[in-house]
Amino acid sequence: MQVFREVELEGHIIDSGIMTRVFDRIMDKGGNFEIIVFDIGKRKTDPSYARLRVNADSEQQLSAILSEIHRYGARMLEEKDVSVIPAEGDRIVPKGFYSTTHHPTSVRYTGRLLPVQHIEMDCLIVVDPLEMVSLCTPLSKLKKGDLVVVGEEGVQVIPPERPRQLSNFEFMHGTVSPERPSETIIAKVAAEIIDLKRKGGKIALVGGPAIIHTGAARSLAAIIRKGYIDVLFAGNALATHDIEFNLYGTSLGMDLCTGKPVTGGHKNHIYAISEIMRAGSIRKAVENGVITGGIMYECVQRDIPYVLAGSIRDDGPLPDVITDAMVAQDRMRDHITDCSMVLMVATLLHSVAVGNCLPSYVKTICVDINPSSLTKLMDRGTMQAIGVVSDAGTFLPLLEKQLDLQAARHHQGGLQ
Repeated sequence: MQVFREVELEGHIIDSGIMTRVFDRIMDKGGNFEIIVFDIGKRKTDPSYARLRVNADSEQQLSAILSEIHRYGARMLEEKDVSVIPAEGDRIVPKGFYSTTHHPTSVRYTGRLLPVQHIEMDCLIVVDPLEMVSLCTPLSKLKKGDLVVVGEEGVQVIPPERPRQLSNFEFMHGTVSPERPSETIIAKVAAEIIDLKRKGGKIALVGGPAIIHTGAARSLAAIIRKGYIDVLFAGNALATHDIEFNLYGTSLGMDLCTGKPVTGGHKNHIYAISEIMRAGSIRKAVENGVITGGIMYECVQRDIPYVLAGSIRDDGPLPDVITDAMVAQDRMRDHITDCSMVLMVATLLHSVAVGNCLPSYVKTICVDINPSSLTKLMDRGTMQAIGVVSDAGTFLPLLEKQLDLQAARHHQGGLQ
């Protein structure tokens, strides 16, 4: 005997592909569906509405199907409150807890719809009944007695929809470009950056040491100096080799001007770390004239915040590096708030870490020479990312060039 439940979908569910995904997930899980109501918007700005009867062979199978399609915005017809259970101890989750997506989410509690604040993927939802707020809470922040949402009843998810207006770049569907990026692609990225900055948007850059090794440090430093980057996320390596390049002209002991190894150059990054230790911090080294240029120099000069997260393989590390991973996560979360775009260049681990903390509506561009790195980022859940297969040494200089060209065009247009 089959069991069924009726669900509804609303919004731009056709052109955003949401309806197709819901059908696919139902059939992939061995279920079936019947369309009860289907009202299609007549214009591109009009939302559509669908009511489906989802059929399955057992309650267990039906529950699994409903859990899958819930993440695409499917909701039960009956509007019920969420169920909450107090956490029995710090970092101990109740059975059946709701695991968040990175899409905008609300919960119905005592008849009121509460937007979930600071949404990110793979977290819990905690309801504060005194303040009447719901918070996206990482496991590391869960405290004994916190009211944790369990199950999906009363939880509403709003998946991203295709933009109603034409934009410089299509950020809705995660793609990986297998081609070497042309100036046309990078021009669109530059146009989007300029447009966001004109609107007061905040842009973060996640960078790896290959930016230095491939000779793109000067271009990134220039992009920061010209005001396009608002926060930098990196590890010990990017900062260390940036400083090494400024002090000794090498990166990993390689002379970046000649492309040849320098005798004893393998020690230069240790010397660089030692000089910053002597100064006390990167900022003090800049203020004392030890560092006179480069990425970290421009961050200090423009008062751009940076979060340097350490790893087990670090030398030193620099005194500015945060070696406690949980503290580094919290610092990243502090700066991710209100970001309009994140540009990830040549660093898989940091890209995945930042991507896990991003809401799905943040425009994300990931640049890496290895296509599998881009695919892995998207497989981890950052489906809104645009993947560009490129060497950092090619991408950043071309991006700097396009930013200059398009900024000059805007300036000339303004004068006219």
